[in-house]
Amino acid sequence: MLLLALSSFFTAGMLQAQLCAGSLGDPVVNITFGQGSNPGLALAPGVTNYGYFLTSCPPDGFYNIGTSSLACFNDSWHTVNEDHTPGDGNGYMMIINASNSPGVFYVDTVQGLCGGTTYEFASWILNILKASSCNGNGNRPNVTFLIETISGQNLLTYKTGDIFSTTTPEWKQYGAFFKTPDAVSSVVIRMINNAPGGCGNDLLLDDITFRPCGAKVTGTIAGGTDIKDLCLGDTATVTMTATASQADANTFYQWQSTDTDTWSDIAGANSNTYTVKINANSIKTYLYRMAVAQGSNIVLVTCRILSNNILINVNPNPVPVAGNNSPKCIGETVTLSASNGDTYKWVGPNGFNTTGQSVSISPLQDVNAGKYYVQVTSAKGCVNSDSTIVTVRPKVIATASADVSICQGQSTQLNGTGGTFYSWSPIASLSAANIASPMATPDTTTTYLLVVSNGVCTAFDSVQVTVLKKPVAHAGPDVKMLQGNSASLKGIATGGNVRFFWTPAVFISNVNSLNPVVTPPRDTTYTLHVVSQNGCGSATDNVFVRVFKSIKIPNAFSPNNDGINDVWNIEALETYPDASVAVFNRYGQLIHTANGTSEPWMGTYNNKPLPVGTYYYIIDLKNGFAKISGSVLILR
Repeated sequence: MLLLALSSFFTAGMLQAQLCAGSLGDPVVNITFGQGSNPGLALAPGVTNYGYFLTSCPPDGFYNIGTSSLACFNDSWHTVNEDHTPGDGNGYMMIINASNSPGVFYVDTVQGLCGGTTYEFASWILNILKASSCNGNGNRPNVTFLIETISGQNLLTYKTGDIFSTTTPEWKQYGAFFKTPDAVSSVVIRMINNAPGGCGNDLLLDDITFRPCGAKVTGTIAGGTDIKDLCLGDTATVTMTATASQADANTFYQWQSTDTDTWSDIAGANSNTYTVKINANSIKTYLYRMAVAQGSNIVLVTCRILSNNILINVNPNPVPVAGNNSPKCIGETVTLSASNGDTYKWVGPNGFNTTGQSVSISPLQDVNAGKYYVQVTSAKGCVNSDSTIVTVRPKVIATASADVSICQGQSTQLNGTGGTFYSWSPIASLSAANIASPMATPDTTTTYLLVVSNGVCTAFDSVQVTVLKKPVAHAGPDVKMLQGNSASLKGIATGGNVRFFWTPAVFISNVNSLNPVVTPPRDTTYTLHVVSQNGCGSATDNVFVRVFKSIKIPNAFSPNNDGINDVWNIEALETYPDASVAVFNRYGQLIHTANGTSEPWMGTYNNKPLPVGTYYYIIDLKNGFAKISGSVLILR
């Protein structure tokens, strides 16, 4: 027989937890407790003898229908934010704080079953007590499930055993098998609390299901798989086969399909193979499965078991985007790239053929220019192509004019060749920086860098402009000297590659020295000449040598009107018209003053002759030299 016999799964009166190892049908009954805003309504009368409690923390012997349970009873319960179905934020579950007295706490009648059919009964349960609560010794929920006919005939007694606490909330499915008697379509399910009262014995209950269970039914397509991938635009004929492991002459088949959430029988598809032609003109997934039942039960969805789903996926073709980083120059590297695929195959000019999402061509040559095609294949095997054009530019050769020398302040024209666009640097001393032949007027020796481009390719060259310094003459500060003495000139000559000399070439020690010694007898102007030997001109500067005459100071005179040495006359004092003369007696009293234009001293004070004696003088010639002091003797 195709549907598994009840004796295959349990012994009389007791079943160990065992879910269906064969194939299941769609749920005939699925008690989910519904969904909606929190909290849900109380269960119908007669379903439970527990009291309904409005919040998610019911006391002993009470329950709540809710979408979540918070950390109840001083955080001794887990916080559970949704029911057993992941993502079902509005789904209800039954939150139970079991009674201290063991007994039945849930009763429901299940209708719509098929007689003589094996069903898997299953339910999801969560021990909501934290493992650390009750000093780690909380009472564990222990539930017995009874399945009976309406008349009271026992079809299944299944015990969960102790349901242990966990560190984090953990749903576990408990279930077993039973077979309905012939002509029996309704059963009664009872849930019995076996655990004692006290701390613990708290649980969540959800998703109580009854599903037909039978031998394994396996659906495949060519290659032994249950998935077929097509690409948009394909036309394919797909043959599916389903194999029931315990089929016999009374086994009947029905293929079903859907591309939504509702399965429909395919008319006439009643053998274990089915062939379908798919025109893949839209992106979607076609699902097929085979339903199996005994005899006339094949027309009853509650009696069928089902194969696994066979999927025919129509996948989108990739939308490749091909590109490259050209234009590039001969000798450089160009990179081809594509996207939106799983594998990539390239072909192009000059026999180019390679694979990869990003590939390079190096060194680039003229023959590499042109259109490159990439075939992009998605992970599902769908193919599309794109292309990209590689542009190759010739090399440029930059040539700058030869190095040149100029005199300071002069200009020279730079010349560049080899491209379409030019750039010179530094730009500060150029007439323009972006032309081929700018004028350069540097102050100092400068190397100019030339960048030549054709818009893509670039090349470099340079030219050095050597700036020859102009000659500069500085004859030094004017000089004062006493007649008969000598003085040194302090000339400075600068510039590039210069020579120098002094004029006039008289009373000078060396006309080709910057620091010659001069001995002119009178005031003289000397000129320093500095001449560039690079052709950058000449420069001159003058220095004036003031020659002061030496004065002669008599140390005695006799103002006695004998016509001989009657006055104190300082010879050559008249050449110092600004000079000052002061004479003092031995007591320091000023007795005579004069300047360079005064008459000689007659040896008087206040027009009266001074007595014989020694007198003292101080003479300031006002020429920058030190004052002159000494004594003069008056004789009678």
